[in-house]
Amino acid sequence: MRIVFFGSSAFSVPSLLKIKDSVVAVVTKKARPRGRGYQIDDNEVKSAALSLNLPLIEIGSFRDDEARSIADYHPDLYVVVSFGLIVPKWALDIPSIAPVNIHPSLLPLYRGPSPMQWALLSGDAVTGITFIKMNEKMDEGDIIGREEVAIEKDDDYTTLSKRLSAEAAQMLQKVVDDIGKHGMMEGTRQDHSAATYAPIITKEMGRIDWTMGAARVDRQVKAFVEWPTAFTYLDGKLLKIYSSFADESVQAQAAAGTVTSITKAGLEVATGKGLLIVRELQLENKKRMKAYEFSRGYRDLQDKLLN
Repeated sequence: MRIVFFGSSAFSVPSLLKIKDSVVAVVTKKARPRGRGYQIDDNEVKSAALSLNLPLIEIGSFRDDEARSIADYHPDLYVVVSFGLIVPKWALDIPSIAPVNIHPSLLPLYRGPSPMQWALLSGDAVTGITFIKMNEKMDEGDIIGREEVAIEKDDDYTTLSKRLSAEAAQMLQKVVDDIGKHGMMEGTRQDHSAATYAPIITKEMGRIDWTMGAARVDRQVKAFVEWPTAFTYLDGKLLKIYSSFADESVQAQAAAGTVTSITKAGLEVATGKGLLIVRELQLENKKRMKAYEFSRGYRDLQDKLLN
């Protein structure tokens, strides 16, 4: 079977490696210059494709001339994993069997670009992987496979993404083998009335509102650990929080956002309900470090107000 693989993030790589022997080309989203030096960083999928000596097609959109070259590889199947661009109908019609998408949620829940972050932010106990036969609508294709995955108590976006990425790769091999032997399965139509959406994450979503409960703030820390990172301000300087846990069994007699205590476990911060214990942080222009270590070098931190 001839497969064209679409992907643009680290989440995609295990799936690419799992089916590499059937992949005839890799399509990835073209990197944009960033930073003061306008440097272009290769994404993980591009690096993997080059290391595997696979033909690589980089596009900024499907209006690019390079996108038309996909048809030259005469694919039987598309496998689309964390690609980052909507695939138009003309491109979906190219493979002789079907285009297949791997989505990290239990569709029709969390359609859209940020399903893992929203599952964590919502405090869900379970998420999963869904395989769909793609159509021109976002994440609305018929389901051809799905697997539930528990969200562990200490999971953040990094750990959950790695686990779902590995699960997707394992499922993919079976799906590809089944299609090769029996053709494309009929699939199950999604219940569109039960659909929920996972909008794109914005930087401002990381801003902590300390009047929220500690459990809600902790979920924000976990969901946004890679980007934009949950943040607040200390003495007018940006303070990013990378790790925390919530204790809603006690209520501090202090204004929300107040550092009420410092222990080796971290900084205890009053919230609208309970305490958030900040374990790892980074102050503007400083290195990322354990909160207790940070406290030893920051004078009069106790009773400071984070806002």
